[in-house]
Amino acid sequence: MLKFVVMSDLHVMPQGELSMTLDTGARLEQAVDAVIARYGDADFCVLAGDLADLGQPAAYRRLKAIIARLPIPVHITLGNHDHRPSFLSVFGDHFVAETGKIDKIIDIKGYRIILLDSSEPGRVDGVLTQAQIAWLKARLAEAADRPVIVILHHNANALHIESDNIAILDPEAFIQALKTHPDIRQVIAGHVHLTSTATWRGLSFTTLSGNHYSCSVDQPHIPMRRLAGPGQMAFIIADADSTTVLFDDYIDGNDEIFLED
Repeated sequence: MLKFVVMSDLHVMPQGELSMTLDTGARLEQAVDAVIARYGDADFCVLAGDLADLGQPAAYRRLKAIIARLPIPVHITLGNHDHRPSFLSVFGDHFVAETGKIDKIIDIKGYRIILLDSSEPGRVDGVLTQAQIAWLKARLAEAADRPVIVILHHNANALHIESDNIAILDPEAFIQALKTHPDIRQVIAGHVHLTSTATWRGLSFTTLSGNHYSCSVDQPHIPMRRLAGPGQMAFIIADADSTTVLFDDYIDGNDEIFLED
């Protein structure tokens, strides 16, 4: 049984600085505490981008210190808030794939996990380069005999909300690459600060709310609200026959109900 955690939209600031009134570093500490308490037997943790709110080296140093407490391996890719050179100056150039971005494969327990760096300097929307698409097709072809989960920062599918204008810029090439594989179990993203599931072009897509503020669902007559919670991670449980994504609100603002025996 494969078990792993996905965190996204950490938006860590240097010590003593806030992002949108939130101490995002302290919130991430709570996420790490939750993993230690509940998911210490997980195989690994993925950080799915927007690691630092403003991309400062000091924020990446704080992030590195916080995640050092995790009892499981950590795999990382970037989001639009990240600054790749600053990230690499703290975490090391070995994170760079042959694509020139922070892409990675993880082969474990009969699965292939593919991390894609959808960040592009100067852009809020997501970009997967031609080199990345070619790399993705090659990595999928290598794993034709096993299920695949793809994790990246930007969502590809429309959520039918205002933030659709900052999704992956050209999702068609991405979709066509994914469709070359017979068993894509999930495409997991962050970016939009809300929880969603969807089926599009026969593929399953998920977003998690993440560590920063959460967004309410906006419609033309319902403006979007920024909310202090939840702080949310995803917990994936996968075997040969099924892939399940659970959502753990490690910051929820709700009182626990205790029943008398």
